[in-house]
Amino acid sequence: QVHLVESGGGLVQAGEPLKLSCAASTRTFSDLIMAWFRQAPGKEREFVAGHGRLGVSGVYHIKYADSVKGRFAIYRDMAKNTVELIIKVLKPEDTALYYCAAGTVRRDTMPTESADFGSWGQGTQVTVSS
Repeated sequence: QVHLVESGGGLVQAGEPLKLSCAASTRTFSDLIMAWFRQAPGKEREFVAGHGRLGVSGVYHIKYADSVKGRFAIYRDMAKNTVELIIKVLKPEDTALYYCAAGTVRRDTMPTESADFGSWGQGTQVTVSS
């Protein structure tokens, strides 16, 4: 289990940017798949972005959900054990509780299911006003 703490959420106007941060307490941060998920009211939790080593080569890859490509960016700081989610332009439909997640599965493709991640933060609320 990895202890994860998110921060950076809030009430923001549509069109504005926002940065979410996640701090991980672990000695094996570089080995983890780190991801952001979100859950909007009345909807299931969904994958947003992931960063981690894939396949035999262990090269780091990034994956975004189709719904956020071009607007979201995930950045990982190995020295600080943090992962950030940059939302460049917020839309009302981005309103959700955003979770940071950590997993240890090693596959050829980025894991995107909640069940693939064993550690979760408490979530940070993002509310976008139109």
